[in-house]
Amino acid sequence: MDKNKQAQLKQIPGVDRILEYGNQGKQFEGVPKSVLLPAIRQAIDALRTAVLNAPTPLDADRFSMAALVEAALDSARRAMELNLKRTVNATGVVVHTNLGRSLLSSRVLENLKTISSRYSNLEFDLEKGRRGSRYSAVEGILCELSGAPAAMVVNNNAAAVLLCLDTLAKGREVIVSRGELVEIGGAFRIPDVMAKSGAFLKEVGATNRTHPRDYENAIGEQTGLLLKAHTSNYSIVGFTKAVSLADLVSIGRKHNLPVMEDLGSGTFVDFSKYGLLKEPTVQEALESGVDVVTFSGDKLLGGPQAGIILGSKQHIDRIKANPLTRALRIDKMTLAALEGTLQLYRDERQAVEQIPTLAMLTMPLKAIEARAAELKSRLDALSQAGLTVELMDSASRAGGGSLPLLNLPSCCVGVQIGGISANGIERWLRNSTPPVIGRIENDRFVMDPRTLQEEELDIIEKAFERMLAENRRGR
Repeated sequence: MDKNKQAQLKQIPGVDRILEYGNQGKQFEGVPKSVLLPAIRQAIDALRTAVLNAPTPLDADRFSMAALVEAALDSARRAMELNLKRTVNATGVVVHTNLGRSLLSSRVLENLKTISSRYSNLEFDLEKGRRGSRYSAVEGILCELSGAPAAMVVNNNAAAVLLCLDTLAKGREVIVSRGELVEIGGAFRIPDVMAKSGAFLKEVGATNRTHPRDYENAIGEQTGLLLKAHTSNYSIVGFTKAVSLADLVSIGRKHNLPVMEDLGSGTFVDFSKYGLLKEPTVQEALESGVDVVTFSGDKLLGGPQAGIILGSKQHIDRIKANPLTRALRIDKMTLAALEGTLQLYRDERQAVEQIPTLAMLTMPLKAIEARAAELKSRLDALSQAGLTVELMDSASRAGGGSLPLLNLPSCCVGVQIGGISANGIERWLRNSTPPVIGRIENDRFVMDPRTLQEEELDIIEKAFERMLAENRRGR
């Protein structure tokens, strides 16, 4: 090691000296010691590494106490940032699993705030003055909206399926079509959930074609349940055949067996009325006479993460009595958000307008084009040499394992910047505050206005302004 490097390494003060200096100047005021000490060490280590790697001696300013205190404070601020943070979804994927799935309505948030910050009658029957059931908060409205005789809610749909199978078919066979052995996000599969429940999978039919006789031939003394899993996150097309839920219910009645359908992404709205692909509704499933239906609260329904179970009172009562219910129950915040979302469904027009997921899915193309034109105009006004902004015809997706064949026509904004690759733009925006998440197509950073909220155009404009300024300084 040369003498210059050795001399500069000796100039780096120790932790105690930096701590004393920062405390005297009150720069470290309000920073917890558990965060501050590692931050100071990190600042020292970064400076030591810079000395060792620099081809020439570093500027003297880098070794000042003020510079080291600021570096430590910067590290401490990053350490104290919340890990779960607001992001701007410019991907065009409406129910984006990685970005938190469905957004809650502003009306729902008002009640959620009240219930979260105050005591509530979560498990207290106000009329009778004694302990009540938390499910009563949403059971009535779920039955009203769906036509189901009884209802309950757990923490997600995988839990709902597990609980139903454990209750209705533990130790017995559950017959499922091979074409419906669904895998959901995170590699969780229907067969795996079934194995955990203690039920035994019995596959029937072929991957692409299953007939009523396949179920009939498979039923035996050990059969406990007939299960239909709606393939909400994929579709098999071509030479296909599936047994309808109504036909499966008829087979179940004939053999005195309960029938259950896992809808996955359940919906109370017929999307075909809004020019989208037809998706079976919860109401239609129950009209078939099925004994139990399960679906998610945070996908097409547009509410919080929850697993909703609807069906006959006989079966729902048994499910409620299962000890697993305690482990899978939802908390007061989820109940408050779910009840508020369900209230909006009493008026379908209101639901489509005020539940963000439904509003984004049904957003007219003209509205998207207008928002895209405004965003393009804002970015063009930055007047940066090498900045190219263009409108692009593209498609949005429903996401969240919902409506797999649906391509929603959209108008996107594509950006190229001289001297910065599309990957570089994506990385910079992803690390901005708040992060802006888009996608890359044809060497362009692409933003889909369908999933942008109105105030987020300002955020994107300012993020690009900062990036361009940093790029100019770096040249």
